[in-house]
Amino acid sequence: MKSCLVVDDSRVIRKVARRIIESLGFHVDEASDGAEALETCRAAMPDAILLDRNMPVMNGIDFVKTLRQDPGGDKPVVIFCTTENDIPSITEALRAGVDEYIMKPFDAEIVQSKFQQVGLIGEERRAG
Repeated sequence: MKSCLVVDDSRVIRKVARRIIESLGFHVDEASDGAEALETCRAAMPDAILLDRNMPVMNGIDFVKTLRQDPGGDKPVVIFCTTENDIPSITEALRAGVDEYIMKPFDAEIVQSKFQQVGLIGEERRAG
């Protein structure tokens, strides 16, 4: 079973994302900030990371820059999940090592579509 780490300082966002991603057949872990997410990744690297940009302790940009330097940190598909959609913010995230972008608010169809787009799931998998 593939694994996904949901990183967001909002418990509500984590719970909604968990429900959607579990329906796609993933084991889901959660972290409330980038520092906690790094600890989780260093213990067991996930296949995918759904990552918020703005969080206390360590933000999403700093997290992904650090992750990509760690052994095995180049492997997870990192999907940024944020309200910021301006070109400089997107460019900064992509340069830091993010693979894809999802805008908040999101729904099951958007998450499923992005997971298919980056090759995490096949076309036949449907969110429930």
